[in-house]
Amino acid sequence: MRKFIGYQHGVNLGGWLSQCVATTREHFDGFITEADIRWISGMGLDHVRLPVDYNWIEDESGAPIEEGLKHIDDCVGWCRAAGLNLLLDLHKAFGYTFDPLDKDADREIFFHDAALQARFIALWRRLAARYGKCGNVAFDLLNEVVSPNVAEAWNAIADRTIAAIREIAPDTWIVVGGVCYNNVKSVPLLAPPHDARVVYNFHCYEPMIFTHQKAYWVAGMPDDLEVPYPDDLAHYKALSEQLSFDLAGAIAGEKVDALGPQFFEALFAPALRAAEKNNAPLYCGEYGVIDRAPLPDTLRWLKDISAVFNRHGIGRALWNYKDKDFGLIDAHYDALRDAMIGLM
Repeated sequence: MRKFIGYQHGVNLGGWLSQCVATTREHFDGFITEADIRWISGMGLDHVRLPVDYNWIEDESGAPIEEGLKHIDDCVGWCRAAGLNLLLDLHKAFGYTFDPLDKDADREIFFHDAALQARFIALWRRLAARYGKCGNVAFDLLNEVVSPNVAEAWNAIADRTIAAIREIAPDTWIVVGGVCYNNVKSVPLLAPPHDARVVYNFHCYEPMIFTHQKAYWVAGMPDDLEVPYPDDLAHYKALSEQLSFDLAGAIAGEKVDALGPQFFEALFAPALRAAEKNNAPLYCGEYGVIDRAPLPDTLRWLKDISAVFNRHGIGRALWNYKDKDFGLIDAHYDALRDAMIGLM
C-alpha cells in the first residue's frame, strides 16, 4: 500500500482555532506558539494536523477574516522552519458541524443544499490559493461527516471540491474521510480517488466505551464509568449497550474475537483492502484515549493500535497535543508521556 509520505507521525492542534477552549486575543495568540511547534519537531514527529473552524477565517457573508488566517500563516511558517508538514483540517464548515455539543444542528442539510456547497468550495478555493504552493501543507476537506445517509452525496461534493482545488493547487495532498464520524468502516464507501494525490482518511477511538469513558459529551456515557483495556469482550459489549449503535462501534456491530492488535487488524482490514484496490494511501487523522482512563491501560491501547499502524504504513495524528480532555502535554500524562511519544 502507498504511504502518505511526510504525514506518518503527527499530533493534532485541536482547541486553538477549532472547538476553542477560549475566544480571547490572549487565547489565539498564546495557545499554540512557535515554541510548541519546535517542541513537537523535537519529539521526532513529521507533521501537525491543524483543525480550523470556518467562523475564525471567514465571516457570515463568506468574506475572509485576515486575523484568523494570519494564525494559520504563522503556523505554516513555524512548521516550515521546524521541518514539519501541516495538514489543514476544516473542522466545521458554514452549514455543517459534527460536534455533538451543537445539539440543534442539522447534520444532513449541507449535503443537499447547493448554496452551502458552493460556499464550502469557495472557501477551499481561497485556502488553496493561499496555501497550495507552500510545499509543506496538505488539505483535509471536512472533519467527521456524521450521517450514514449522505455517503453518496458527500462523495460527489468531495469530488467537485477536489476538482476546484486542482485548478489552483495541482500537487497538494488532499485527505478525504467517510461517514459515521469518519469511521474506519466507512472507508470502503469512499469513491475512487480523484487523482494520485488523494488520501483515504479515518478516525479511530475503538472501543469507544474505553477511549471515551466518562466523556460528558457522549450521549449515554455514565460519568462514573471505569473501563480497563483490554477487558472481557462480553463486558465491553454489555457496557456499550448504554451508547447509541453509531458510538458503540465495532464492539457492538462486528464479530470480534479478542482485543489486542488482532482487534485493530480485523477492524482496519476492509479499509486496507479499499486503499490497496484504489492505490490510495491510508491515514488516521485522529486517535487517542481520554484523560479519564487508567494510565497503564492507555499505554496498552496505544501500543496495540500503533503496532498495526506501523505494520501497514498507516500515517496518523494523535488527538490531542494540548487540552480537550486528551492533551499529551497536560499533567495527566506526565508519567507515561515519553512512552506515548515513542509510540506516536
